[in-house]
Amino acid sequence: MLSFSMIVRNEEARLADCLASVRELADEMVVVDTGSTDATIAVAEAAGARVEQVEWPGDFAPARNTALTFLNGDWVLVLDADEQLRPEVIPSLKALMAQPDVLVINLLRYEVGAAMAPYSSVSRLFRRHPAIRWSRPYHSMIDDSVGELLASEPQWRIADCSEPAILHDGYRPELLAGTDKAERLRQAMQSELDTRPGDPYASAKLGGLMISEGQHDQAIPLLRRGLDQATGDSAERYELLLHLGLALTPRDPSGAVACYRQALDIPLDARISLGARLNLAARLMEQGELDEAIALTQTATQRAPEVALGWYNLGLMLRRRGDIAAALEAYSRAVELDPDNAACHQNRAVALLLGGDIEGARAAFRTAITLLETQGRPVDAQALRSKAQGIVKLDMEPIA
Repeated sequence: MLSFSMIVRNEEARLADCLASVRELADEMVVVDTGSTDATIAVAEAAGARVEQVEWPGDFAPARNTALTFLNGDWVLVLDADEQLRPEVIPSLKALMAQPDVLVINLLRYEVGAAMAPYSSVSRLFRRHPAIRWSRPYHSMIDDSVGELLASEPQWRIADCSEPAILHDGYRPELLAGTDKAERLRQAMQSELDTRPGDPYASAKLGGLMISEGQHDQAIPLLRRGLDQATGDSAERYELLLHLGLALTPRDPSGAVACYRQALDIPLDARISLGARLNLAARLMEQGELDEAIALTQTATQRAPEVALGWYNLGLMLRRRGDIAAALEAYSRAVELDPDNAACHQNRAVALLLGGDIEGARAAFRTAITLLETQGRPVDAQALRSKAQGIVKLDMEPIA
């Protein structure tokens, strides 16, 4: 028997889709509400979930631990309201759950809208064992308690589901706008570092936030301290190396390359290490090491063919090498996956022009310009229009 568990508050807009995604797998769905003032409870009950109500304890770990007390299943699956389970993965999950020595199943989570590093591994499917508890601030996890349990009960093992299992739609810029998620993350990680200086987990999360805000110089010492304490070939060590590479790139590209190579030496799922692979390839292309850059990017597209950025980068590299036909094929794959990417249409237009397809190039330039206009980038649209107009006749109405 599998119990689905989640913590919610004012999630009426997204809750129904989340619950619908797990209905085929879950024997019971338990939604713990922490004070919704919208229709969240009604939506949950209409979807067939049992609703329990508790006061918000101030952090997710104690809330999730309370939620565990309401469950009856042998297994527990935990999602947030902005996540959905991919139906294609359910047979694989059932097969893994049927193995008697499996304690935890790590799930690949795909960040919708994330270009560079869209995958992460999360421990969200596990046996309802009394020793398994949630811990850590903000991004709560069961990993600490699982490590302790494995030390005392070594007969258990952790399994990995090799195909993407969860779709996460909560970190797109348009969804984060107007929320305090970034500030809550900053406060939680800083509090953790005050208590445990150099903690690898908190250093990785806070360092990544700093980089996203352009604070590269401030992030570097923080990430280095985290690496000093990171042990073994862990996902935390990989994340620290990836973020350190990003922070070093503006002023020390060679140091960034070294970080990415170290990150790729850690034996992780190829989708998890996609960010390091694509970043390493991009830096190598800048340094003129085109053959290795192409080989790395080709591996990325083979291991994660659903990620548009890999195909886009491959198109750039192949065009630079002069292989126009192969570049066009890569750009076409990227456009299929990410049709609203103006830069991809623009670069495809250039490749079409180099290949002698004037009409195709004209159409691709038009598409890129239209996308820039509709995406609120009129200056970029006008600049591209002027550049393209000097190469091919666009026959487009001028921008007002």
